Amino acid sequence: MSPVRAFTAVLARDVFVTGRELPSFLAQVLVQPVALLFIFGKVLSELGYAQPGYAQILLPGMIALNAFLVSLQNTSFPLVLDFSFSREIEDRLLAPLPISWVAVEKMLFGALRGLFAAVLMVPIGMVMLGEINWNFSGLAFALLCMLLGSFAGASVGMTVGAAVPPRRINIMFAVILAPLMFTGATQFPWAQLDHLRWFQVLCAINPLTYVSEGMRGALLPDVPHMPPWICVLALLAACLIFGALGIKFFLRRALD
Repeated sequence: MSPVRAFTAVLARDVFVTGRELPSFLAQVLVQPVALLFIFGKVLSELGYAQPGYAQILLPGMIALNAFLVSLQNTSFPLVLDFSFSREIEDRLLAPLPISWVAVEKMLFGALRGLFAAVLMVPIGMVMLGEINWNFSGLAFALLCMLLGSFAGASVGMTVGAAVPPRRINIMFAVILAPLMFTGATQFPWAQLDHLRWFQVLCAINPLTYVSEGMRGALLPDVPHMPPWICVLALLAACLIFGALGIKFFLRRALD
């Protein structure tokens, strides 16, 4: 079997397993973002604590959050299990393909799950929030941001999952998940943080910010946002940097 066919077979197997576990997967990836969207976009707006139109700004951020975090978690957590008690990674390493390709398959599969979860948020958000006035001519660029954001999240997940020892992974996620969620410009436009300059700089370090800003700029061009080319370059840089680091750490763990 050629390496390409082996790679495709391994990826197809993972996709097939996800189909069999679809209910549990949907519960895993939708409960948190749907709850956030309902509280911030629906409840607070109905009570008058959020300005009219805030739900329009929030929904693209929640879609970006799902694309990035679901990809991150669905790459890192299975990798930790594979390298610990399940030892399933040994079957992958024995497949007729380069070891680095196993890491790429893990990232690609995590990114596909994140992209699927992000797409699901679109109809859910429209039903929950009511009328959504998007610029549908920007859908192509919004999809590009979702694709790049999903792979960036998977690359970060590969780096974390391969670099952090299994016994410390829970501590690591407790430390990084909340900062990732709340510094990713998912609930607010990054461009309007001028009066909180230190926080704006902090948000600019988070790759999730560029997914949120790219999608918000594509779907709501009248809302202040980053230039699209900056979002694309930042996400490509995140994919390359964290992808290279993740593969390096994966090779080190696999060869050990």
